[in-house]
Amino acid sequence: MEKEIWRMDHIAELDNLTIMHYAAPIIVASVLIEWLVGLYKKRNYYEKKDFMAALWIGAGNAIVGASLKIVLFTVSMMIYNAVPWAIPRSWWGFVGGFIAVDFFRYWAHRISHEQRLWWATHVTHHSSEKMNFAISLRTSWTSPIKFLFFLPVPFMGFDPFTFFVCHQLAVLYQFWVHTELIHKLPRPFEYIFVTPSHHRVHHGSNPKYIDRNYGSTFIIWDRMFGSFQKEEERPKYGLTTPVTSYNPFYLVFHEWVDLWKDLLHAKSFKEAWDILFKPPGTVVTAHQREREALTVQETVSPEVAPVLKVASAIPNDMEIAQPVRQPEKQQVS
Repeated sequence: MEKEIWRMDHIAELDNLTIMHYAAPIIVASVLIEWLVGLYKKRNYYEKKDFMAALWIGAGNAIVGASLKIVLFTVSMMIYNAVPWAIPRSWWGFVGGFIAVDFFRYWAHRISHEQRLWWATHVTHHSSEKMNFAISLRTSWTSPIKFLFFLPVPFMGFDPFTFFVCHQLAVLYQFWVHTELIHKLPRPFEYIFVTPSHHRVHHGSNPKYIDRNYGSTFIIWDRMFGSFQKEEERPKYGLTTPVTSYNPFYLVFHEWVDLWKDLLHAKSFKEAWDILFKPPGTVVTAHQREREALTVQETVSPEVAPVLKVASAIPNDMEIAQPVRQPEKQQVS
């Protein structure tokens, strides 16, 4: 069969390929049901400010995604047209395309935890201390940058239509795994597919849960590449250094701002490279070391000095320890 070459007029079909609006009623109903069940069980699944932050971030992400859709589709079309091979659009072609998309989603997700530049595109998703369906909407407005990780898909010969639909299905699958309502599923399903139990681990800041279970649809990638962790104790959700703001702009850009500030203090190309591509939290520059030392110092209260022994004429076996307080600061008029 001769390969079909895609043209710019195919972009008009993009609106017909969008399946997200069909899923919207299911998403809204799921959030409502989860909230009502939480009220019934007296479980605080939702917190108003946290929920509103997720909605605003989700709305912003939808706008960014719609704005870039044509650009991303055009890039994948150009790559697909450039290669001399093609995978036929068939049921097995869609299955293969979905597996390929999910494989690259695993690596895009994993690298987003292992390199600080990409972590800046992902940290927003982990900033909540809740786990509910609305958290799936909490995706950074800068996450489309990770489209770079998916360029091998059209290069493999999957046409833009297949790529676009498979990617949407993978994103939709991620919605339902953000919940505490579902405990465990049958063992065969838990072995192959990502489940709420697996993804709760991924959102945990417990030491054993950090940087585990990157899979999007198939947990089998984590089992293959050594990043799997089963759910044991209840996860503590959120970041190891909690973010206290609910401002959506802060939640999306705070790591980018910190990254930029650290780059300004880089003394060499190597330092700048390490800041960008070493794991989040890696101390690279002298400025970072000074900042960490200051943070540690500020955690020690200066109000009361350590207890000191006061020398006196009392015999040694009768000496007592007395606290010595710092003198109060005098106001200068």
